[in-house]
Amino acid sequence: MAKIQLKGANLLAPLPVVMVSVGKEKANIITVAWTGIICSNPPRVYISVRRDRHSYRLLKECGEFVINFTTDKLLAACDWCGIRSGRDVDKFAEMHFTKGKANTVGAPLIEESPINIECKVFDVLCLGSHDMFLSDVFAVDVDEALLDDKGAIDYSKVNLVNYQHGEYYATGRHLGRFGFAVQRKYIRRYGKGKDAMRESELTKRKNTRGKTD
Repeated sequence: MAKIQLKGANLLAPLPVVMVSVGKEKANIITVAWTGIICSNPPRVYISVRRDRHSYRLLKECGEFVINFTTDKLLAACDWCGIRSGRDVDKFAEMHFTKGKANTVGAPLIEESPINIECKVFDVLCLGSHDMFLSDVFAVDVDEALLDDKGAIDYSKVNLVNYQHGEYYATGRHLGRFGFAVQRKYIRRYGKGKDAMRESELTKRKNTRGKTD
């Protein structure tokens, strides 16, 4: 199939769409899609925010925030919080959100959100249109009803949404678990994985031929 080359752009998708709560006495909520994981150990994440946003000043002053996950039921409120400015309205009051007390940071969490990540900023990178707030994860708050019998989050129950170039999409349909393509039951069913594994092993042997430990 032929491909058409497009101009370089931020076309990575899908992305999380989250509500970030920041500030203390006059806490605000900013909708963010430029967010993600930057490190597993220690657990670290980032959010990127424009310098003209009201929450930018609060982030710089407090150095703490909470990432609140967005479900399909919370999507309209999330979208509204991304359009309105905290300079003009109290977003917690307007959206009838409950300010929950976080365990490790001063910023409140949104009680109505099923998963909340408590973060503390350790560095800020000025990258252009946005500044990236690099942050350590100090705690994760999860609705008890979302945990399975092993204590893991069952994301099929959360009904999270994602963001793709100005559009929102639903998630939730389970397709597999990390590493499923090399599991024996998958290979027996589909066969292709077996050839891929054999090719991978041959390549590995070729690359290590003549080398010693």
